[in-house]
Amino acid sequence: MARTRLYLDWNATSPLLPAARQALVDALDVIGNPSSIHAEGRRARALVENARVRVAALAGVAAGNVIFTSGGTEAANLALSPMLVRTHEKPCDLLFVSAGEHACVLDGSRFPASCVRIVPLNAEGIVDLGALNAMLDESGEARVMLALQAANNETGAIQPVREAAALVHARGGVVVCDAVQAAGRIDCRVDTLDADAIFFSAHKIGGPKGVGALALRASDPNMQMRLIRGGGQERNLRAGTENVSGAAAFGVAAEWAQRERDVEARNLAALRDAMEERLLSALPDLTIFSRGVPRLANTSAFAIAGAPASTLLIGLDLEGVAVSSGSACSSGKVKESHVLAAMGVAPDISLGVIRVSLGRDTTAEDVSGFVDAYVRVASRIAQRRKAAA
Repeated sequence: MARTRLYLDWNATSPLLPAARQALVDALDVIGNPSSIHAEGRRARALVENARVRVAALAGVAAGNVIFTSGGTEAANLALSPMLVRTHEKPCDLLFVSAGEHACVLDGSRFPASCVRIVPLNAEGIVDLGALNAMLDESGEARVMLALQAANNETGAIQPVREAAALVHARGGVVVCDAVQAAGRIDCRVDTLDADAIFFSAHKIGGPKGVGALALRASDPNMQMRLIRGGGQERNLRAGTENVSGAAAFGVAAEWAQRERDVEARNLAALRDAMEERLLSALPDLTIFSRGVPRLANTSAFAIAGAPASTLLIGLDLEGVAVSSGSACSSGKVKESHVLAAMGVAPDISLGVIRVSLGRDTTAEDVSGFVDAYVRVASRIAQRRKAAA
């Protein structure tokens, strides 16, 4: 009988919730276009609007302020526009982006490159509020948009979005928050974060891939911010026939994530902490990143100098374990993590980072199995290095 694999890469994507899967399948049998006025169209429209209400509750906004997209990347591209302001307000002049943002934020804005500024991180992976404040002072009368994630996807470090927003709002600026990784793990409502816009991706919380949402705090955004033009769907902010089945499943996942968030966080934090203690006991030279600051309960990123992530990932995969490197991958090559580089981590360590992310189905046995596998693989690498020396 084939050995059961261990899936510990929930930050990359989470398995579909059974209830979300059922909602998706049921919605596939609804034949109407949600823009049609006949009974079939109204039935499809009802599925979309019911999902919108559920996602709005996750964001803490009015249902009409939720715009469905194809995922978090499109939502980021839609939001990061100088025109993401209320009607008749002055457009934003500058975009400030924290150095640890996801690529969809770092590369996805519609600001001219000359108008983008990078806000540094400290050694624990937290945005430097002192540097942000100084940059705002230096910006003078320019109106600033700040893009700051709720929690980092690599280290799990929870960012001080509310504190940063206070600095930006005091100068009349706008805050966009990437809540893709944080949704269902911490409170991501706009009033809690004090953000003007937040965005989500369904497949991170048990929904399907290919659907996300941008949630706006204000109900009167400038219509010039549209990214996909055509029909008048999604309040004329995102053209194209809605993904009815994806939205229906997203709504179910959003409701589940909101309801189960605190219980799941407690359970996963206990598993993660036990895993890290066992790893440190077996491998004292292990470095765990952002361990000294609040992190997502399910996330742990760590490395051993001289043990490259590319080799570790292959070895772990052969052991039946699915995890990720915290670094970006291009053409099958593991590169240095821009997040760890911004934290000042040396390349010989950052090139070996492994990210373990847990989820609702993770058990103590899964975590124990991972620790055993990681120690075996890391020990083999160390032995080969010693033999080659």
